[in-house]
Amino acid sequence: MKSMNELTDYFQEREAQDQYSGVVLITQGDTQLFAGAYGYASRAWHVPNTLAMRFDTASITKLFTAVAILQLIEQGQLTFDTGVIDFLGLAGTAISRDVNVYHLLTHTSGIADDADEEAGESYEEIWQTKANYSVIETVDFLPQFAYKPANFAPGQGCRYCNCGYILLGLLIEQISGMGYRDYVQERIFAPAGMVHSAFLHKDQVHEKVAEGCEPLTDDKGQIVGWRKNIYAYPPIGSPDGGAYVTAGDLDRFLRAVQRGQLLAPELTAAFFTPQVYHHQRQDLTVDYGYGLVFYKDTTGKVVCYQKEGINAGVSGMLRYFPAQDISVVLLSTLSEGVWEPVWEIHKRVVEK
Repeated sequence: MKSMNELTDYFQEREAQDQYSGVVLITQGDTQLFAGAYGYASRAWHVPNTLAMRFDTASITKLFTAVAILQLIEQGQLTFDTGVIDFLGLAGTAISRDVNVYHLLTHTSGIADDADEEAGESYEEIWQTKANYSVIETVDFLPQFAYKPANFAPGQGCRYCNCGYILLGLLIEQISGMGYRDYVQERIFAPAGMVHSAFLHKDQVHEKVAEGCEPLTDDKGQIVGWRKNIYAYPPIGSPDGGAYVTAGDLDRFLRAVQRGQLLAPELTAAFFTPQVYHHQRQDLTVDYGYGLVFYKDTTGKVVCYQKEGINAGVSGMLRYFPAQDISVVLLSTLSEGVWEPVWEIHKRVVEK
């Protein structure tokens, strides 16, 4: 694809302006169309990024949680209609007894989030009054949202909710008898061939890990320094975010699900099917599915589907174009790293 050849100059320019630090991988089937690494994995030591680096995926981790839940549904351990409150013994909280698995997967539960990002709240601010190292296990998240008033009744709206996936993680743990991270490592990462992926604790030394940073700017917007993100969220990943993967492993995950390696045909098809309307983006309709976000054109055709992630010092994107069988992976150590580049690549794929 000729337009892909121009991407090197594009990313090198963004790298030079400190607008991109991370990796890019674009594949079509088994063919690699483009791959590149830019900026630093460690700004302190000027260690360059490589395609072998592992990046914090933030909310892209929700895809692993969604597939795990679909596996349990496939096994007959759950249904989409399973009520969460009774199953988890959460009576007495502000979570409605009507909230079920489908609501949590599709962000239609209405439950309160610990930080309501759609309302402009900052997840990082939670840890200004609470020690981030005190939240390690999935159950540790409950006090942050379980007693907050709901935004709407279950099924009566669609609002992105991180903590819905915390509840899904608790379901995985209760049914499987395994910790969430152990389940994903054994039942998702291993069969998908994601040999470099893991949940990494920040106070331990790990090889080939990119460190997230945020720029410090003066009153003119000029970068005057950098701030690490080690106090911006819990020190190890959870069901709603924080798994570390390579770009290649994330592409392997998508292809493994598409090939039916993680789910049987019926639920594989369901995973790649839009479920509920969320909003309009110019001429594209945005629907939510079971973890994935779908972009449809004016005829209702799915142009692409994706999962994105963002946190302080972290941004990531997995986007797939079904008509072209093209997968795009962007993983960055900047919270604003991937958003403009993914639409630049989108234009090159859709309008080529």
